[in-house]
Amino acid sequence: MNRPVVVAHLSDLHLGAHDPAAVESVAADVAAARPDLTVVTGDLTMRARPGEFRRARELLDALPGPVLAVLGNHDLPLGSWRRVLRPYDRWLSMIDADPEPIRRAEGVTALGLTSMPWWRWKNGRVGDREAGVVARTLGTVPNGDVRVLALHHPPLATGTARLFGAPRLLAAARHARVDLVLAGHTHVPDVRVIGRQVFVVAGTATSLRTRGTPCSWSLISVDRGDTVVRERHFGPGGWRVHRVVSVSAGASSGR
Repeated sequence: MNRPVVVAHLSDLHLGAHDPAAVESVAADVAAARPDLTVVTGDLTMRARPGEFRRARELLDALPGPVLAVLGNHDLPLGSWRRVLRPYDRWLSMIDADPEPIRRAEGVTALGLTSMPWWRWKNGRVGDREAGVVARTLGTVPNGDVRVLALHHPPLATGTARLFGAPRLLAAARHARVDLVLAGHTHVPDVRVIGRQVFVVAGTATSLRTRGTPCSWSLISVDRGDTVVRERHFGPGGWRVHRVVSVSAGASSGR
C-alpha cells in the first residue's frame, strides 16, 4: 500500500448518558476523515437497555465502514437475571453476532476481543483462549498489512483499571507482530509505544462521563512504522484537533 492506513478510533459512547450534540455530529466528523477502518472499543451503552442498543446500532450504521465494535463492561445487563443467564444476547443480536469480529480493508486487518466476562463487575479479564485467538488470527496476516487488536480494557493499565491476564495477551500480541492495540474504558486519551507496538486509548466520544477531557475520538495514521495520532475534541465550535502525537515503532517507550 503506497499511502498511510487511516483508522478512526472511538470509545465509550455511553448512549443513555450522552451529549446529544456530540452524538449528532460525530459520525460526520469521522466520515470527513475518510478512514480505512472505524473501531469502537466498547461501552456503547450506559445500562445495556434495548433502546440504548438501538441508538448504538444507528450510530454504528452512520459511521464509515468497515466498522469493528467490541463489548465493554457497560454493555452487559446490570443487576438483572439476564447478566447470569443471557448476558450477551442483546449485543450479539443488535451489534455483532461474532464476539471476536475480524475486519479487513486494504492494508489493514483488525481483530476485536471481548475482555469482559459476565462474572466480573468492571475490570476485564483475558485468558489463554483469547491469547490463542490473537496468535491464530493476527499471527497469520500477510506481511505488509497493519495488524490491529481492539478490546475495551487497556492492557497497560494498572491499579483499579487493571486488565487481568494482560501479560499473556501482550505476549501473544508481540508474537503475532501486532502494530496497533486500541482500547478505551478510562475516558482519558493516551498514546504509548513499546517496542514496535503502539497502544492508543481513546477518550469518551459522546458521553457526559468526561474525566477532565471533553468528548473526543482519535484519528490514527500508520505509514511504514510511523504512527500519528490526532485527538479530536468536541466543544462549542464543533470537533477540532486538540493534540497530535507522533511515534515511531522501535522506540523503547514513550507517550
